[in-house]
Amino acid sequence: MPQNEYIDRHTKLHGKRLDHDERVRKRTAREAHKVAKDSQSFTGLRAKLYQKKRHHEKIQMKKRIRQKEESNVKSAGPQEPSSTPLPQYLLDRSQPTNAKALSSAIKNKRKESAAKFSVPLPKVKGISEEEMFKVVKTGKKTAKKGWKRMITKPTFVGPDFTRRPVKYERFIRPMGLRYKKAHVTHPELKVTVQLPIISVKKNPQNPMYTQLGVLSKGTIIECNVSELGMVTAGGKVIWGRYAQITNNCDMDGCVNAVLLV
Repeated sequence: MPQNEYIDRHTKLHGKRLDHDERVRKRTAREAHKVAKDSQSFTGLRAKLYQKKRHHEKIQMKKRIRQKEESNVKSAGPQEPSSTPLPQYLLDRSQPTNAKALSSAIKNKRKESAAKFSVPLPKVKGISEEEMFKVVKTGKKTAKKGWKRMITKPTFVGPDFTRRPVKYERFIRPMGLRYKKAHVTHPELKVTVQLPIISVKKNPQNPMYTQLGVLSKGTIIECNVSELGMVTAGGKVIWGRYAQITNNCDMDGCVNAVLLV
């Protein structure tokens, strides 16, 4: 049985407590007190992160309130019919118009469609080629050439990967920096599972890093989520899902990612 379903099953079998709704109402009413207490008691970095989160929530709340006010705005003509006839181009103005409501509805639809492609880390710090690659000298002592590059960041290579002959290999991916699994967190279930990596879909740094399979912060990877028991609307098991890497893998020694739901 998938995680967290035992609570739903117990509710279906035995029902809810008699005071369930009252307890939920009180818990919701106490949230404001908890928020006020936390904002006053937190210090240091935790306080900064908390205030940043609250600032974002307040902005979203104000936007929703403004949209609600705009949707109720109607411009109408005079209530009493005028004695003088109106020209054709002024007839439409007498009808109530919801121009602002329509425009805000269109904006909301655009935001919803854009939210499908939103990621936890929209911006990441760039990595220079000097930091990414280490020049490897090759050839005879008298005429050494520096056309080979060793990748200093963690990488992913598929199970059927075969190295080129050493003489012709331009990009060297060390075995000690190859990763096959990632710690993926489900944002809704709040569960972290170790899942095998299928492929590297997009590295925001450079298209070449995507081809080389470099695992840097902000990279979109595809993970095998068949162990989570996720199914489609038709009942088929979901095999692969995208996730975004949220840590610096070369510093932490592991790959942490958030599932894109």
